[in-house]
Amino acid sequence: MGVEVNYLDWNNALPILNKAHEAGLFSIIIGPKGTGKTTLVRKFASHYSKELYSVNFSLRTRESHLVGTNTIDNGEISFVEGILVRSMRSGGLLYLDELNAAEADVLLRLDEALDDRRQLVLKEAEGQIINADANWSVVATINPLSHVGTKELPPQLLSRFPVRLRLEYPPEDVELEIVKRHVELDNSNLDAVRNAIRLAKNLREAAAVEELYYSPSLRETIAYSKILKSGLSARESAEVVYANAYDQWGQVEYRKVMDMVTSIFGT
Repeated sequence: MGVEVNYLDWNNALPILNKAHEAGLFSIIIGPKGTGKTTLVRKFASHYSKELYSVNFSLRTRESHLVGTNTIDNGEISFVEGILVRSMRSGGLLYLDELNAAEADVLLRLDEALDDRRQLVLKEAEGQIINADANWSVVATINPLSHVGTKELPPQLLSRFPVRLRLEYPPEDVELEIVKRHVELDNSNLDAVRNAIRLAKNLREAAAVEELYYSPSLRETIAYSKILKSGLSARESAEVVYANAYDQWGQVEYRKVMDMVTSIFGT
């Protein structure tokens, strides 16, 4: 809290999150990796000076991470509250990142807390009942089902998030403005960065129709700009930031991307 979050709200998402919060509604942000979903949530939390409780879901996320667990200290059994319970008590913002990568038992426990009662029964702590603070809010993000490890959310859980936002990759001119917020560019490298953004757009479009396995994020455009500014040539920067990642899928995939690099940056 108190730290300025560098986020360009190019698709007017923040006002919608704000109105959802004021109406007491939970929100879900849908979009591919690297489109700024997490930065958007951090900006939203800072606007309300809310403490941010973040959970990044994977196959390894267990109920105990959310709810808590019993521990033994000097022979005494005590219950250590998990991040879900702590956020409910404090009235902070619970950020459920990549929610559709969670296991079914974890989603079931979350559903209990997210219904209209906003209440959780701690079977792990002798049935103690946790009632969420009136200011408690929840924002979730999910990736498209084409992403590895994602699953369709149960309709009942999806209904807990009646405000749904889509966050796609920004237009090329907006992506350049985002890069400028992170990297101080001068006229000598602007054209190269524009070319990198064009390359990233082409790679994303190819991945969207499954011609390529990977879609580069905004982070990679920013990384390209930083390494370019450090003195690496425009083409070499494109190779190390973009093209080389595709070599893990074999020479055919790699050559496709290198041909795209050559068409944009030359030999």
